[in-house]
Amino acid sequence: MSIWLDGALRDATTASVSVFDHGLTVGDGVFETLKAADGKPFALTRHLDRLTRSARGLGLPDPDHDEVARACAAVLEANPMALGRLRVTYTGGQAPLGSERGEHGTTLVVAVSETTRRPDSTAVVTVPWIRNERGALTGLKTTSYAENVVALARAHEQGASEALFANSVGQLCEGTGSNVFVVLDGEIHTPPVPSGCLAGITRALTVEWTGAKETDLPLDVLERADEIFLTSSLRDVQGVHRVDGRELPGAPGPVTAKAMRIFEERSRADLNP
Repeated sequence: MSIWLDGALRDATTASVSVFDHGLTVGDGVFETLKAADGKPFALTRHLDRLTRSARGLGLPDPDHDEVARACAAVLEANPMALGRLRVTYTGGQAPLGSERGEHGTTLVVAVSETTRRPDSTAVVTVPWIRNERGALTGLKTTSYAENVVALARAHEQGASEALFANSVGQLCEGTGSNVFVVLDGEIHTPPVPSGCLAGITRALTVEWTGAKETDLPLDVLERADEIFLTSSLRDVQGVHRVDGRELPGAPGPVTAKAMRIFEERSRADLNP
């Protein structure tokens, strides 16, 4: 397995990042996860733009889009696979053992791992922890991911693949690595970005391609929604057949199935929408 590290392809078994890297010591970094099918990344431009927005939100220098694109292409060429999870990580680089940054420059890592197509539906749970829609990192895709690790472990303990958060005012927000949509009376709704959710790439495309409405929703909408589905780079559009103890028979329902079909057709027709 080959990865890209700071300007070149390297063997993954011998490549190394400093133990003083700020991304490791204090989580001072941002990342993107892209779907790569047959060696081609999906929605690369949108992912690069969000990587830059996240970096700016942390006060990091703008990543070099040309370098990141070259790195992605090189890693995918060196590691051929039918379906891959392409990960771009960009950190504050080597720094002192504290919150202040060092003078050594940033670190860029691009790696890929093989994955498989997700099932058409899945189970989710809600968790007692919240998203802070007013936090310093709100809306940024950072490497400070421990909250998601804890919540996802809770979901797995309960036989689910995703955990859903409310925000500080009790509104439905997002999953640990996904956005959430609900169907009410035939209409698709998803929490707006000011709710504290990540501005997901797949979320945005789903809104554009299906006409979904961005709506403030109470968490208990999950108890009465006709259909529920998730979106993310690796899930695309995925139905939900159980939320906590509530079963949704027949998932994915008709509205979700149509959204799945639209997303598959549109994404296949344009790899960089």
